[in-house]
Amino acid sequence: MSGNTFSFALLNTDGRARRGEVTTPHGVVQTPAFMPVGTQGTVKAMRHRDLEEAGAQIILGNTYHLYLRPGDQLIARRGGLHRFIGWDHPIVTDSGGYQVFSLSDRRTITENGAQFRSHLDGSAHLLTPESAVDIQARLGSDIAMVLDECLAYPASRDEAAHSTDRSVRWARRCRDRLRELRGGQHGDVIVSSPGQAQFGIVQGGIYQDLRDLSAAATVAIGFEGYAIGGLSVGEPIDLMYSIVSDTARRLPEDHPRYLMGAGTPEDLVECVARGIDMFDCVLPTRNARNGQLFTSEGRLNIKNARFADDDGPLDPQCGCYTCRTHSRAYLRHLYMAGEMTAGALNTLHNLSFYLDTMGRIRDAISLRTFDRFRQEFLRSASRLSLDS
Repeated sequence: MSGNTFSFALLNTDGRARRGEVTTPHGVVQTPAFMPVGTQGTVKAMRHRDLEEAGAQIILGNTYHLYLRPGDQLIARRGGLHRFIGWDHPIVTDSGGYQVFSLSDRRTITENGAQFRSHLDGSAHLLTPESAVDIQARLGSDIAMVLDECLAYPASRDEAAHSTDRSVRWARRCRDRLRELRGGQHGDVIVSSPGQAQFGIVQGGIYQDLRDLSAAATVAIGFEGYAIGGLSVGEPIDLMYSIVSDTARRLPEDHPRYLMGAGTPEDLVECVARGIDMFDCVLPTRNARNGQLFTSEGRLNIKNARFADDDGPLDPQCGCYTCRTHSRAYLRHLYMAGEMTAGALNTLHNLSFYLDTMGRIRDAISLRTFDRFRQEFLRSASRLSLDS
């Protein structure tokens, strides 16, 4: 696993907003970037060519789910995740930690790792920092995340301190294992991507002093990029923004910064303003399947009866296939009839909206007009929902 083709270049700044490029073995990602979530090797309801048309540069795969089904060994024998799913662009994989820790009645945490029972068949498994690295090496993602302990909200300071210290120790073990793989100590691990990068994760709950300690310790280990985890789990939004702002300041300027699991379009804009480069969230895809759509005119619930006779496009400012081709009345009909096409068309639009927003953010940073863009975007987002 020698050789690393991962790099990050900071191209422009406007205030704390950053415009950059992440180079990976499977291509370049322009940042700030939003990464659609492809949990089981697919973004729900989307074909890859639809993702490409929408402007997706990179997707995120779920290590926990792919490990359990169809299995990381099987994927490795078929040339890695890119080849298995037919996606030639960059992929990030999480460590599986969030999914394991969400199984509160099915898992036990020790210093060695997380023992858990599969949600599929109840079989017993052990996920350690080392095995999380090995699984992601078999998958062959371009960016692999370290195994961290995901802290529930709310949590006491003592609980947060204990969890944060463990996450740092696990991060060091993850880095040590990746160095072994890069040094040729593969064992039974089929390494599917020799240029795989590894990101460390800053934890600490809602306690900024713990976040500071976690950031310092994680940066000292040395990773290709750094993520902020454990937010958007129920804490007040202003507190989340404050933690993101203060934590991002403590991460190296010459490395990409990734905010995990947040958020709304407003979250993306606000956190770009605080120095974040990369985002992922299930919100645009999950909401689309539930009939909740993001538009330039505010949020729209396609289930609303007022759209039954509406021949207008979903969003007159959007150029995606859904908006170019179909009326609100037709989209409401599909949803109310339970047609699978409703999920596909709605998801295509929501992802197009998110990805177009990121493109506009990148342009605004390059032109040094980001603050004006931010204010205009937030004014638009604050409009009342079309359901009202």
